[in-house]
Amino acid sequence: MAKSILVGKKPTNYEVEILDKPISKNKLSSAIKSYNKILIVTDDGLPKKYLAEIKKLIPKSKKVYIYSLPAGEKSKSLKSFNLILENLASLKFDRTDCLIALGGGMVGDITGFVASSYLRGIDFIQIPTTLLSQVDSSVGGKTAINISQGKNLVGAFYNPKKVFISLSYLQTLSEKEYRSGLGEVVKYAFILNKRLHRILKSNSNLVLSRNLKVLEEVIYESIKTKSKIVTKDEKENGVRALLNFGHTFGHAIEAKNNYKGVSHGEAVVLGMIIASEISYLENYITKKELEEIKNLITSLGLSSNYKKYEYADLKPYLMNDKKVAKGKLNLILLNKIGCAFKTNKFKNLNLSKAFN
Repeated sequence: MAKSILVGKKPTNYEVEILDKPISKNKLSSAIKSYNKILIVTDDGLPKKYLAEIKKLIPKSKKVYIYSLPAGEKSKSLKSFNLILENLASLKFDRTDCLIALGGGMVGDITGFVASSYLRGIDFIQIPTTLLSQVDSSVGGKTAINISQGKNLVGAFYNPKKVFISLSYLQTLSEKEYRSGLGEVVKYAFILNKRLHRILKSNSNLVLSRNLKVLEEVIYESIKTKSKIVTKDEKENGVRALLNFGHTFGHAIEAKNNYKGVSHGEAVVLGMIIASEISYLENYITKKELEEIKNLITSLGLSSNYKKYEYADLKPYLMNDKKVAKGKLNLILLNKIGCAFKTNKFKNLNLSKAFN
């Protein structure tokens, strides 16, 4: 059964629709009825049948174009950004036209940034096809590309017109991609959503087997948590920073690996473990709570071993992070499971102690 969540504040709020079946022709047609031309941005890692299915759903009266990027985080670049903009200009897109982001987080991030920039803003629709993009990057209006100095350092806050989340896409995800998405799901359980924490703790086997009923609840609770936060704070001036739990160290791990060999979700999980260790060393959470965090992560088949990384190796990337303000690193830590806070003051340790 379809569920929907309204995200953001008027006049730029939008609906996220969660479907346990593929997107129907009526739903997509309704979302794009006011547009003339449509550019679907995707990547070459998306199963071809998904692109074919979306094209079939679009009325023949619309002009449809495809722009496919090479799969992977490397495509979230200034070069790709420029090429898509030039493609839109050559096709004479105007503000009566729109973009559709069909793919994972990389596709959604760069498509949204293009939409925010072309003609100072045209509409776009998100159709995320990975668990990670469904529960995280497709919701909240953050768009971005990477530069050599770090991840997501260039971008804009720009809301989509609509987000379609179909659970049918999750059945063909590789185990690595699926578990990468679980990293972001766990984040919501740790920072705010105690009900989600209980669902994950009681149903880890069903989550791992991709049980649709449990998955629908997990995705709904995840998006509900993110919606609550980003609606209060659309441009990260306050409470939205809590969504960065695990991301400061996670992004540094990704950059250290040159965005190869470790997925975003895997890196964020390691970042959450590091942040939880710091929370324990700072006496915010107990040893028992730290072990519970690690146990939940392990029960979902996620790695918690970050010991191959040294603080000194990650520090240059940490200081380039967007969360640095006035030369101080802001971290999201835990007061307890389900309660996070932001700080740049550390009472008991040099951060490197968390890596010992």
